[in-house]
Amino acid sequence: MRDLLSDEALMQQFCAGNKQAFELLYARHEKPLYLYVRRVLGQSLAAHADDIFQDTWMKLVDTTTTWQARENASFKTWLFTLAHHRAIDVMRKNGREISVDEGWLDDDSESPWQQWPASAAEQPEQQAFWRKAGQQLLDCLEGLPALQRAAFLLHHEDGLSLDEMTEILSAEFETVKSRLRYALSKLRACMGAYLHPMIEKDLP
Repeated sequence: MRDLLSDEALMQQFCAGNKQAFELLYARHEKPLYLYVRRVLGQSLAAHADDIFQDTWMKLVDTTTTWQARENASFKTWLFTLAHHRAIDVMRKNGREISVDEGWLDDDSESPWQQWPASAAEQPEQQAFWRKAGQQLLDCLEGLPALQRAAFLLHHEDGLSLDEMTEILSAEFETVKSRLRYALSKLRACMGAYLHPMIEKDLP
C-alpha cells in the first residue's frame, strides 16, 4: 500500500526511519530527475550528470532531521530545486555563462512546430519520423541558453506548472513565462527547416 502514498507521506516515513519509503521515492523520481539533470547540462557537461544526480539524493538524505512538507511546494518541486541549483553551480564553475533572458519571439501560429501530427506516436508508420525528429529536438535544445532550456524541460517533459517552476528556477512568474516563450520560439525556428522536408518525405 505504500506505493499509493503521496511523495510527502513517503518522505515523512523516511524521515522517521523507514528505508523502504526512500526506495519508493527513488523509484518514482529516478528517471525523470536524471533526464532533467542530463539534458539541462547539455552535451558539454554531460560527464557531471551522475555526480549531480547523486549529490541531490545525498542532500535529501541529509535533510531528514529538518525536512517538513510545505503547503505551497510539492516534494517533486523541492527535489528538482535541489538538482537544478546544483546543476547551475556546476555550469558556473565550468565557465558556462548563465545568461539573462535575451532573445526574440516568433508567435507564428502556422509554424511547422504546430504541424506535427498529435497522434503520430501511436501510428507505427510514423515512428521513424518521430525518432529522427526527437533527435533533432535534442540537438535544438543544445542551442538554447541554460535557463530557457531548463524552463522547456521542466514544463514540457516533467509536467510542472509555471508556479512550480518559479520556485525551482528562483525567478518571478513573468520571468519564467518569458523564458518558456523564448525557448519555444527558438525551438520552432530550429525545427522548422527540418520539419518541412521530413513531413513531405516520411508522412503518408
